[in-house]
Amino acid sequence: MAPAVLLKHVESSTAPTNNPKRNLPTDAQLAHYAVTALIEEAELTPKPALVDRRGSGAHRDLDLKIMLRSARTLEPAFAALARAARRRGKPSALLRTELAQIGRAGEREMLRATGGSNAHRGAIWIVGLLVAGASISDAATRLNASAICWRAAQIACFPDRFAAPTDSHGERARQRYHVGGARREAQEGFPHVIETGLPALIAARERGIAEEAARVDALLSIMASLDDTCLLHRAGLPGLHAGQHGARRVLQAGGSSTREGRNALAALERELLSLNASPGGAADLLAATLFLDMLTRHDAGGSPVTWNI
Repeated sequence: MAPAVLLKHVESSTAPTNNPKRNLPTDAQLAHYAVTALIEEAELTPKPALVDRRGSGAHRDLDLKIMLRSARTLEPAFAALARAARRRGKPSALLRTELAQIGRAGEREMLRATGGSNAHRGAIWIVGLLVAGASISDAATRLNASAICWRAAQIACFPDRFAAPTDSHGERARQRYHVGGARREAQEGFPHVIETGLPALIAARERGIAEEAARVDALLSIMASLDDTCLLHRAGLPGLHAGQHGARRVLQAGGSSTREGRNALAALERELLSLNASPGGAADLLAATLFLDMLTRHDAGGSPVTWNI
């Protein structure tokens, strides 16, 4: 499918029904969904060179226990982001500054919980913006995935007036390799979520693929085209090309649910591990995909559809 067709497919598959009794999620529920998305991304197995139930992948300072602790620590920050956005009511420079302050406080709590390991810095920005976007606007559009991404993008386009100069790994990779990174992904409306991750997830389910394999294939679809600054930081262009080309090979072999696809996935992981490279940016966008998937499937009783994986 072309991107425009994919976007239309996502909207028709995830848009809320016109139900005046529909219960919109509270700030606390939005935070819970965000944390659940981070946990489900971390636990998803097998992921190439990423932390999962098998081990630490290419990471020496992270494991599944630390990732889960980090995710749960962030729940108050996500609730505060939702509360601030709902109170302000619309994207603005003032809201952008307030969200940035909340995000930095959440990052400090994350680092304390992980002993200094960066488990979810990118996810605080990406998923946090979507939490804020989901808490704004009315019942008619609030749970629509494309509308949430658009509102989050509007927030991201305002400058963070009090931000200190950043020297993060992702920022250095972004400048060195002239790629957009997480900042541009957000400002452009999360194209790798709305045009890639969600359509891939929905299409896999419609083909009858088991939920865990469908999610792995969604991750691979994101990897195949994303200029992942985590890969670039760890292994430069060879790491990025290995991740993109390897992900495409898995998908071309039929995806992670087929024997040929599993063999290609194992080969991709071996190559990334040999380069000490990990697609952390794609993992953050998968978490964002899972968050929107849960949110747009929020039922009339106020609970998201859950999946046994």
